[in-house]
Amino acid sequence: MIRIGLLSEDNALHPLLASALGKEFQIESVTDEDHAQGLVDSECHVLILDLSSNSGSVKVLIESCSRMIDMQLTVVVLADDDLRSAALELVKLGAYGYCRRPPSIRELKAMLSRASENSLLKRQLQTVNQRAEPTTGCDRLIGSSPQIRQVYQLVRRVANLNASVLVTGESGTGKELIARAIHNLGSRSDRPFVAVSCGAIPETLIEAELFGHEKGAFTGTVGSREGYFEQARDGTLFLDEIGDLSLYTQVKLLRVLQQMEFSRLGSSRLIPLKARLVFATHQDLGKLVAEGKFRQDLFYRINVMRINSPALADHAEDIPLIAAHYLKHYSQIFQKPMQSISAEAMSMLQTYSWPGNVRELENTIQRAIILAPGMTIRTEDLPLNMSSDKIIDISEYNPEGTFERQLRDYKVRLAVDAVRENNGNKTLAARSLGISRAYLHRLIRLTDPALAFEPDNISSASA
Repeated sequence: MIRIGLLSEDNALHPLLASALGKEFQIESVTDEDHAQGLVDSECHVLILDLSSNSGSVKVLIESCSRMIDMQLTVVVLADDDLRSAALELVKLGAYGYCRRPPSIRELKAMLSRASENSLLKRQLQTVNQRAEPTTGCDRLIGSSPQIRQVYQLVRRVANLNASVLVTGESGTGKELIARAIHNLGSRSDRPFVAVSCGAIPETLIEAELFGHEKGAFTGTVGSREGYFEQARDGTLFLDEIGDLSLYTQVKLLRVLQQMEFSRLGSSRLIPLKARLVFATHQDLGKLVAEGKFRQDLFYRINVMRINSPALADHAEDIPLIAAHYLKHYSQIFQKPMQSISAEAMSMLQTYSWPGNVRELENTIQRAIILAPGMTIRTEDLPLNMSSDKIIDISEYNPEGTFERQLRDYKVRLAVDAVRENNGNKTLAARSLGISRAYLHRLIRLTDPALAFEPDNISSASA
């Protein structure tokens, strides 16, 4: 039920609207601003301000509306034709919309429903702004969705253990943040944290970078050097993109993990391995093992405890909290004070597919802060591609052929219809069908073979 507040000097308006709007709406009315605070306290979703030419205090009502808007209330204005200019002025000041008096009930119902959704978004954003700084104790991990809460639980369980941890997930999901959270919550938090991207080091240098070398160990060395294993001391060594290591380096790493000691290149002196190791990859290591590209024994050695970093689209309910965090963080860095993200812009952020995950959201907020002319991020400040995605029309996609083909086509139609019904949110669509999000993607891409080469083509931004 949608709770409506009515501020009007016309005592007859309340029963008329209550009868016309029906049971979907609950109306509470007051006749002056002194009693309007009660509407705020009762948490009404939308306030209707009645501007009537028969009223002797139109100016007072306009001033009241301005104050209500400042209090973050969602206001819909009813106005006689001769007060149209005053109503439009209130819309400019922040009122949600304006209806002629007497209103078309159908038009008023539609506007009140949309205004109620807008009010809900405002309340969510207000809560997000109050919680913009993470309080979980898990470093910069942000979110309260079931997927993120599960990550918190696993991080806390393994933080004080010496067992190896494998963090998996798509690029940009925050795997290094999980590794840092494990380090910071454990007993090694006051010791070094060393992060290494295995894919960024040339194959000819990877062994020297990891284990270090002595003077003259190979051509070009002018002195001895500690490798990352030594630099980590008794802290944490985070090896990112472990799947990019060559088979030769994998053998070397496996021996270190088995013997818990290593030696620098050009030296026979064994150095104990004291660091706790955390590994990460965006690749399917099980598939690499099956293809002979990753050693099975090494896979078992590093896969003692696994934590999956979920894709951003799989916990879209955390987007307001994450976006608010980056808004505050980068507005300070750029020395450009920003107060909020508009409800419309936040809705667009929540329905976008985010193929680049949290990293893409972070870059989007940075760009929007730079482009925004005021202190609020609007839809105009977001990238054009966020509003250009569209749902494929398969209304003429008629099944034909074999039984298997018709069954497949029927599944495709169900998938696309589910996405439409969930306003473009593919995670919710997959849940409603009881299938995985990846399978939903595959079904939708069957409507156009070209889509098989695109990471994501469905969004409700245009819906």
